Amino acid sequence: MRSSPKNMNADSSVKTADKRKEAEAAVCVGREDDIKQSRRITASVNDREIVVFYHEEKFYAMDCRCYHAGGPLHLGEIEDIGGHLCIICPWHMYKITLATGEGLYQAINPTEPSAAPKWRSKGVKQRTHEVTVDNGSVYVTLSDLSVSLDSDYYAEKYKKFGSSFRKK
Repeated sequence: MRSSPKNMNADSSVKTADKRKEAEAAVCVGREDDIKQSRRITASVNDREIVVFYHEEKFYAMDCRCYHAGGPLHLGEIEDIGGHLCIICPWHMYKITLATGEGLYQAINPTEPSAAPKWRSKGVKQRTHEVTVDNGSVYVTLSDLSVSLDSDYYAEKYKKFGSSFRKK
């Protein structure tokens, strides 16, 4: 027996709701002490490759591949750029804030008397994710995937399938 279009839409909306719930669920990515010691790990959360950083007593999570050209952010250095903690992409030195995923660049405003370049935001380019710690375990909850960001292209291109946890 064939499904009617009405039933197909109902099945489709159930699958969409299931995927949404899966994306909203917190996934354990490791033990708090291990991540603190290593300072960073990569993990696959619902088939999305992410990197978790531990820096200055705080956890941060974001898509593992840089929004610009897919560079491996887990290999980058963390620096303070204009008062913002940033990961520096090792491929092209793009600066991305750990807290918000904003891309930063230096610019000179020709209408200002000072010719010194200042750090400016390109806006949020890199997807960041929520990190929680519970009973010695670190969990990552993916951010709202319904809002498109530049890093989504490389997250999809380098998508990991299989287990929900992978450590490098």
